[in-house]
Amino acid sequence: MSVNIGIIGTGMIGEEHARRITQQLTGGQIVAVTDVNLDQARAVVDRLGIEAQVYEDGQALISADNVDAVMVTSWGPTHEEYVLAAINAGKPVFCEKPLATTAEGCRHIIDAEIQAGKRLVQVGFMRRYDSGYQMMKAAIDGNRLGEPLIVHAAHRNPEVPERYVTPMAIHDTLIHELDTFRWLLNDDYKSAQVLFPRKTRHAHSKVEDPQIVLLETVKGVRIDVEVFVNCKYGYDIQCDVVGEEGIARLPEPQSLQLRQAGQRSNEILMDWKKRFGEAFDVELQAFIDGVATGELKGPSSWDGYAAAIAGDVCVKAQESGAIEQIDMPERPAFYA
Repeated sequence: MSVNIGIIGTGMIGEEHARRITQQLTGGQIVAVTDVNLDQARAVVDRLGIEAQVYEDGQALISADNVDAVMVTSWGPTHEEYVLAAINAGKPVFCEKPLATTAEGCRHIIDAEIQAGKRLVQVGFMRRYDSGYQMMKAAIDGNRLGEPLIVHAAHRNPEVPERYVTPMAIHDTLIHELDTFRWLLNDDYKSAQVLFPRKTRHAHSKVEDPQIVLLETVKGVRIDVEVFVNCKYGYDIQCDVVGEEGIARLPEPQSLQLRQAGQRSNEILMDWKKRFGEAFDVELQAFIDGVATGELKGPSSWDGYAAAIAGDVCVKAQESGAIEQIDMPERPAFYA
């Protein structure tokens, strides 16, 4: 039986998810869509050639009898409202990051999900489904490196628009690393500090760029992350885990090597959608399969909450320049 999915938010990522479900994945179909711009929602339905009803708003879509599961890909500040509504309706919901724009909002979702007595939320941290990160995870869990000691990482984008401001380097960019490192290391964060080196001339006036985020985990692992969102040369994700007995390095994306005009070169990706395209496929298929079997296994509301807590402290560290403590509550048994 096919899972009937309703999508709230048909912008770039919402349309991409709808296209994947319609054209590439199995077991699901888009039966309902909505967007703050209803003409945009109608256009997506037409472009994909699907028979989906366009609803006036997210609440009406969630309430629709023919919608089995909900995907929230709308503007971040609306996520909490729609995820809570889906939980209250007893419907599984896939929510793109952030789960909510504040840690308090994430806590509201956790409380509602625990009250419902069943996992109903999967958060869109797609890096957990990337084959390179999966290999790193297997090496760490298999003790091939010994105990992890240090992580060196970088998150680089070619450029960002004028609306991108300094805190977004944490809430919109580093948020992926904040989840990924907890998952890779089976650890939580203890402190954060943010340093600002010399500013690139390519950054506009509203963003300090690049930034260096220094994290310490409960087990004592030290993490440094370069966030450079106007690097110009490409979309580049780097990660090295240094262990007692070895180092694991995130593989480079597959690309054609050229030997031409006295040079040897490899293409560098410019688009995050291409870098993690396969991970998005695996992630969404896992959600569809989880809905069908009644058992979601992807990143949970607790993972979204933990990343939000760390993110809020990192923004505080941006402002203070000091080492700020991260106090992580005890994980409920519900999410064990």
